[in-house]
Amino acid sequence: MADHLVLLAPSSNRVYAGAAEVLMTAELAIMLGGEAAVERISLAGIGYLALAIDVLDEATAAALGRLSGAYAVFRREGDHLRPLPLARPDRFDDDLVTIPKYPGKTNEQFTRLLVNVTLASLTRVTDGPLTVLDPMCGRGTTLSTALVLGHDAAGVESDLKAVEAYAAFLKTYLRRHRLKHSADLTPVRREGRSLGRRLDVVVTPEGGGRQQGLTVFSGDTRQSAALHGRRRFDAVVVDAPYGIVHGSQATATKRDRSAAGLLSEALGVWAGQLKTGGALGLSWNTYGLSRERLTSLAEQAGLRPLDSTPYLSFGHRVDSSIHRDVLVAVKA
Repeated sequence: MADHLVLLAPSSNRVYAGAAEVLMTAELAIMLGGEAAVERISLAGIGYLALAIDVLDEATAAALGRLSGAYAVFRREGDHLRPLPLARPDRFDDDLVTIPKYPGKTNEQFTRLLVNVTLASLTRVTDGPLTVLDPMCGRGTTLSTALVLGHDAAGVESDLKAVEAYAAFLKTYLRRHRLKHSADLTPVRREGRSLGRRLDVVVTPEGGGRQQGLTVFSGDTRQSAALHGRRRFDAVVVDAPYGIVHGSQATATKRDRSAAGLLSEALGVWAGQLKTGGALGLSWNTYGLSRERLTSLAEQAGLRPLDSTPYLSFGHRVDSSIHRDVLVAVKA
């Protein structure tokens, strides 16, 4: 009998809610490193994630607190459920992620899942704050999620208007929440040429503690290494264009609706920005690029795709034209 049960939070997206139990079962299994069996059960018509463990140790409690959809945790005692504290690591309120609304925005729960499984897959020993790069960051959902979880964040985005919108939102949000911060959007010029804009944010969470930093460049993701220079990251987390609302930039005047061409050029760049033992987490639309082809591209970039059962359990329907999946690969 399972001794601990996790009640999942409701999702405003009904399609995603239908897949949430399967997705978060795989997410939690990865976060726990395979040390605890996770299964889905139903009690009185309500679904739970069940853990067959006697004691909720510190590592497991921390994983549950980070889980993308955990709402409450209970210990099962006979026919009764005893609620247990759910310790959240979040350093900012979730409205940092949920307030922005725009066409094509990824479900916030899924974004947190993608960050979680990528960081849980690091093979390097980490000491201190982690750094997360999203080289196709759009209007910053992944970057804000990394900040909420206590990490430093960096990004690249080809759409200058998206960078400007994200900068405006952050400045307003941080000011209204009365958080000590600096936020500057400045031109980037090299050899007399304008290369776009750079957003730099330093913020101290409410209650004090370590300052967190965020840097975003406007520009082509294939120039990410040139824009960020010698800086290396613990993780690269990318929600690739699905080819519906957003297309991949093929030329200055044309958008390619398939991510395949862009990923074949960009994966090597992103891999070079990872620290040894770092991890890449990538979500994409399988209707435009097969898992086999993407795995091959990752291997050509010098990465080792992870293919144990939990890592192959993230495929799910978003709508009639999008079937989303997740690839996680590590840098040896």
